[in-house]
Amino acid sequence: MKKNTFILSLLPIFFGFFVMGFVDVVGISTNYVKDEFNLSEAMSGFLPSVVFIWFFLLSYPTAIVMNKIGRRSTVLISMVVTIVGMFLPFFIFDRVTCYLAFALLGIGNTILQVSLNPLVSNMFNGKALTSALTGGQVVKAVSSFCGPLIATFAVRYLGNWQNIFPIFGSVTIISAVWLLATPVPKEETAQTTGNPFKLLSDTKILLFFLGIVAVVGIDVGTNMISKKLLIERLAYNNETANLGASMYFICRTVGAFIGTFLLAVMSARLYFRANMIAALAFILLLAFIPVASPVFVLGMIGAIGFTCSSIFSVIFSSAIQSMPEKTNEISGLMITGVVGGALFPPLMTQSTLLCNGAQMGGLLVLSGAAVYLLFLSLTIKQR
Repeated sequence: MKKNTFILSLLPIFFGFFVMGFVDVVGISTNYVKDEFNLSEAMSGFLPSVVFIWFFLLSYPTAIVMNKIGRRSTVLISMVVTIVGMFLPFFIFDRVTCYLAFALLGIGNTILQVSLNPLVSNMFNGKALTSALTGGQVVKAVSSFCGPLIATFAVRYLGNWQNIFPIFGSVTIISAVWLLATPVPKEETAQTTGNPFKLLSDTKILLFFLGIVAVVGIDVGTNMISKKLLIERLAYNNETANLGASMYFICRTVGAFIGTFLLAVMSARLYFRANMIAALAFILLLAFIPVASPVFVLGMIGAIGFTCSSIFSVIFSSAIQSMPEKTNEISGLMITGVVGGALFPPLMTQSTLLCNGAQMGGLLVLSGAAVYLLFLSLTIKQR
């Protein structure tokens, strides 16, 4: 493929990662939905589950379908589902359509994450694939960071937070049309095992799957606990404590950006190992040194985000390179591991209660995940 054609084919694929980041808007939308419909804490807290449950239910079935219709077509289907979800509350807005919109956002995002990552492998392989996937995570992180800004813009200048829906829907339309109009190399149709547990019987795939669960758990868990740490140790109010999440997202974006270049020139195994040693050290420092210093607390939160920013891409690319003939199915299985984002928060909450309400309990859960990832980095073989 000629260089100019290659770049033109690559741009709409990477723009798809921006659409992928829309799913993180559910975090800031929870309070808006709660106030809009006067919901209880429990009912509003159910909203993230409406989004993320689909990663567990649909990831592998999507991979099976993708084997038959191709990766590019599957990406386009995900965007159609997202577009329907984003414009539905624009025409009819009530509690039912609001929850349905987020459910469709979750369904579309699940299909997108399963299919877009393998679509990148149509363009890259080997070390370049790991770097390219990390570059995609940079775009996704930028989108996640923009979500709160878009919501603020909708409230201040468009009159209501609900206007985030048509904004996201319009961007998704642009992404879908761009990809539809761009030639992308098509992969060969692959055979399917029909049973994800057959893949998990392979020790390497099982270790990679648990690695995805762990790294997503650290991502969601650190984002969740950052605000609580600022309230506990620095007596910040709810609004000011959002600074913790902002610091985390900024450092994660910078880390992914730098990782894109580092992974293109150095061993993924060495990169993985060095970052997990550092991440474990930062989590333990934050857990056992209760210093009431904004610089220390925010610095540790940011450092965790920085060191873990590219690990998802390393694990994902290592998994599909271990069985390249089953890329679609392994992608579906790995994305199922995103359910770790739903498993870790309750574990951290229970651990915090066992520590008499101290957030050190939640940090100990994160340290356990970091220990496993360090173990994985020591056992993974460089290809």
